[in-house]
Amino acid sequence: MLGIIALGACVATFLGGLFALRFKDSLHLILGFSAGAVIGVAFFDLLPESLVLGAPYWGASTITSMVALGFVLYLFLDRAVLLHAHTDEKNDEQRARYGRGVLGAASLSTHSFLDGVAVGLAFQVSAAVGAVVAIAVLVHDFSDGINTVNMVLKNGGTHKQSLRWLTTDALAPILGIFSTLFFTLPERSLAILLALFCGFFMYIGASDLLPESHHRHKTLWTTAMTALGIAVLYAAIRAVNA
Repeated sequence: MLGIIALGACVATFLGGLFALRFKDSLHLILGFSAGAVIGVAFFDLLPESLVLGAPYWGASTITSMVALGFVLYLFLDRAVLLHAHTDEKNDEQRARYGRGVLGAASLSTHSFLDGVAVGLAFQVSAAVGAVVAIAVLVHDFSDGINTVNMVLKNGGTHKQSLRWLTTDALAPILGIFSTLFFTLPERSLAILLALFCGFFMYIGASDLLPESHHRHKTLWTTAMTALGIAVLYAAIRAVNA
């Protein structure tokens, strides 16, 4: 069962990334959707899961503080990458932009790994709990693939580099699932990790993908795509948890 779920997560991620590559001429619309999807994952998936898992151990204020900490940590990481750029040196600026894309893609890949860990740990609780978590992971793995490719392409990465990161992101949940055969993670620690990633995704969506989607384009359709991204993730996660 775990092997089938791992394969499904890998395929869903690849399909999302290939979709982004196929329609890269409409990248601003896809970026708008991605921004909404990332924000939707943060608000409707990561935040509720961290609050539920952490309820026996942490207060809501602690969890939301970890979300804020995640946002600030990603802010500093992002700015640290940009500090390496010199506006009068084109090559340095391009390297800095790609570094920003790598930072975002690596964060998404790490999140995919933790998705796999969550699936594996859920099956340690029971098959029913594992199935619900697995469906939730599969639902947004498609958007993870889109987001990973977009993070690389919009920051000056090549088609080959985006495929490399897409492969990394697609393999991450497989590694995460099978890693749980060798360890267990306390719920209190998993809750904190999810809260931190919630902050990461809020920053990526609101401060990176969303502004870039409006760059040199009319905001009407990109705003509509952002709203659609949020709505799709909301409906999908609610359907899974119903």
